Amino acid sequence: MTTAIAARPLRMGTRASALARTQSGAFAAELALLSGRPVETIVIRTHGDQLSSEGKAPPGGDAAGVFVRALDEALQRNEIDFAVHSLKDVPTIVAPGVVLAAVPERADPRDAFVVASRHTGVTTVSALPPGARVATSSPRRVSQLLRVRPDLVPVAMAGNVDTRLQRLEEGRADALILACAGLDRLGRGGVITRRLERDEMLGAPAQGALGISCRADDFETIAALKRMEDFETRVAADAERDLLHFLRGGCRAPVGARGFFEGEEGNRTLRLVGRVLSLDGRECLEDELSEPASQPSPSYPSQKSSLGRALAERLLGRGAARLIDAARERTPG
Repeated sequence: MTTAIAARPLRMGTRASALARTQSGAFAAELALLSGRPVETIVIRTHGDQLSSEGKAPPGGDAAGVFVRALDEALQRNEIDFAVHSLKDVPTIVAPGVVLAAVPERADPRDAFVVASRHTGVTTVSALPPGARVATSSPRRVSQLLRVRPDLVPVAMAGNVDTRLQRLEEGRADALILACAGLDRLGRGGVITRRLERDEMLGAPAQGALGISCRADDFETIAALKRMEDFETRVAADAERDLLHFLRGGCRAPVGARGFFEGEEGNRTLRLVGRVLSLDGRECLEDELSEPASQPSPSYPSQKSSLGRALAERLLGRGAARLIDAARERTPG
């Protein structure tokens, strides 16, 4: 009986996009190696995928979860054992009966600045020609671009990575902003003109990280997935997601966050930077907090950082709610 249980494949749910299939496939291969369990892939089409294929932006609001809900429902119906998500797409309040079982080591959390080849020598946002068109529909990216260059013209551009890169070269935009992690995972990091640093553009909360969810009562699968947990990524991503949650920002709010560890082993510090902007980039609230880092242990959940909530309270005290509410009124959904 024990052998039969060990041999049963773990059913992995994933979205249908090339990026989702690539990142879930890499995770499955490593999980199978570490756990000794084969992994079966089950592709599930989400409402977010349908909107993207129609050229529409997903609705705003942290509870939207358009790239996640179908996978949560498949978990609840016991059609899959776990699901692989881009953690920045996962609502900060997970679905009933579902738990975020593992957060593996994070990829590059920065945004990628990709310039059309016809603009020879342009390597920075400030060097773009006047009135240049930059392809992104993310309010967070738009507001940070306009903060530096109010003359830039944001343009929405739907489709997968290859489609967007092709449209960029066709002249539909002068530059494109994408996540470094996605391009790297697809083996397309070579198209990046510049990896934007925190002072230039702060990424979305949990950008670059994966979130692996499963049923809260499936202790066997939770134990297998925990082998893939990266402690520092989990703590930092949790702090970033807490910041978004307590700001009541939602997945399409102009909110950037980055948690990271500094210092030597045994004397590590967790630092959290948060940024809230108006959609036109004219107003920007930024602050940061840090605290001594706890050490990983079996009781990790009780050691969760309080930085996210504390930083949210500081930003709210400076007027962040007004900027977020104004953005919500003007953002679809």
